[in-house]
Amino acid sequence: MLIITGDIMQAYRYIVNVDEKGKLETLEVPELSKSRVEVIIVPLKNDDTDLLSASQSSIGFWENDIDDQVWNNV
Repeated sequence: MLIITGDIMQAYRYIVNVDEKGKLETLEVPELSKSRVEVIIVPLKNDDTDLLSASQSSIGFWENDIDDQVWNNV
């Protein structure tokens, strides 16, 4: 959930494909029927969207010889 100015806004995340004509796949959200919603489109860089891969992609930051020398002597 996102908290904005004290109000609670429930967010839904769906990953859908855009076809060759630029149209989105059909998306049905029955729990929001007759509601007004905002749609924000964020293109994914690749199809690998799992959190494990995302967390492992930045491990190189921690493998830094200069940083190790500085922090090991603190």
